Amino acid sequence: MKQQTISQLISSIKRGEISVVEHIEKILEEAKQTNVMLNHFNIIAKDSALKQAKEIDAGLKTGRHKGKLLGVPLSVKDCICVKDIESRAGSKILSDYFPLFDATVIAKARAEGAIIIGKTAQDEFGFGTFSNNTGVGFEKPLNPVNPKRSCGGSSGGSAGFTGATKFAHGSLGQSTGGSIAAPASFCGVVGLTPTYGRVSRYGLIDYANSLDKIGSIGKTVEDAALLLEVISGHDVNDSTSLQEKVSGLSDLKPSSDLKIGIAKDFFEGCEEGVQKECMKAIDKLEKAGSKIEEISLPLNVKYGVAAYYLVSTTEASTNLARYCGMRYGLHDKIEGSFNEYFSNVRSKGFSQEAKRRILLGTFARMAGFRDAYYLKAMKLRTKLIKEFQEAFGKVDVIVNPTMPIVAPTFSEIEELSPMQEYAMDLCTVPANLAGLPHASVPVGTSKKMPVGLMITANHLEEEKMVKASLAFEEVCK
Repeated sequence: MKQQTISQLISSIKRGEISVVEHIEKILEEAKQTNVMLNHFNIIAKDSALKQAKEIDAGLKTGRHKGKLLGVPLSVKDCICVKDIESRAGSKILSDYFPLFDATVIAKARAEGAIIIGKTAQDEFGFGTFSNNTGVGFEKPLNPVNPKRSCGGSSGGSAGFTGATKFAHGSLGQSTGGSIAAPASFCGVVGLTPTYGRVSRYGLIDYANSLDKIGSIGKTVEDAALLLEVISGHDVNDSTSLQEKVSGLSDLKPSSDLKIGIAKDFFEGCEEGVQKECMKAIDKLEKAGSKIEEISLPLNVKYGVAAYYLVSTTEASTNLARYCGMRYGLHDKIEGSFNEYFSNVRSKGFSQEAKRRILLGTFARMAGFRDAYYLKAMKLRTKLIKEFQEAFGKVDVIVNPTMPIVAPTFSEIEELSPMQEYAMDLCTVPANLAGLPHASVPVGTSKKMPVGLMITANHLEEEKMVKASLAFEEVCK
């Protein structure tokens, strides 16, 4: 059976062919059954989802309900706040935290008729590449293609369920260093990450403020583009939110007129099967009329990962200092000095990886080390952005493998040291460090697992990113 797109679902709902309540009941049941095996959800919001579905069905009878996402089931990464639904960013430290408000992206999606069906599993606070760094008490989400393998991280549950469900569905993910693109690649779905500031971060539980971006995950480019279109736009509640007009991304068509830059530096070190599938897709697009040019990004390849981890851990260390066990989330019996209480709660609430990144970031911002590490990384970040800008003077979009490998087994991940795991982000962190919009689109398979191609555009050029993504999707059908 051909997969139904979000736009097709909405058309069926508007024609009265599908009851929203019945559709939501079916996907909730699927989510429940799938979750037993694959752990894609931390929370399934059955009651609130059905309540909203009933309201939409009632409104349809009187012609009151409209919207670009009318009746569309939407899963949400756990770090994005949803009113009255426990939102923990995958961490025990935020146990029993029920936000009193919707994040801006949730409010926008709801206003267009989307129905929140649950909060998806992730690496704690986004700290991971494979969704294996889940917080204390959380289960690892498993790959829908092969449960012995990783979903990718940190938006693993979002991409995992999108790949697993047989229903039209969208998901909101969040990316700091590749956390939308990586799981999209591993699970064989589409992930769109916008320009930094294009989508409001208000209501996002932060990892690193200068890097965090909320984006979309869908089965098709059209699905993900529609969702990104809805959540984009200026927000007075977010000082980093951009005021540039948002185009109709969902109305775009594939374009083979774009000039494609192949970032050959990022192909080196990738598995042979990954390189082969990505080059095969590029060759198909060239035959369809696209102009292909090799480009080089040597500074990004050499220094991108190091600069990213210095910036991100420093900002994470500052952000996570707020979890002291007194305001909200995990708390304990108050006794001893503040430092003793503070250390006790945080020792219980944070996972090993969270503690590692807090320690690294705290060291990098200490007096005597801040200039040598954090500020030097920020200066290097400027040079890396400049290198991208020079490349975009020659090409419209840049392509490379999203990940250097296909989804690994959990036993393979266990053999990696933290440094080796961080190095897996080589292809995704440069674009994130530069705040550039990028997509991951499935282009083939290797070892019977999906391979994703990453398509990066210049700042605020989401249109080119989507047009190129549609083109690759079309030639790789």
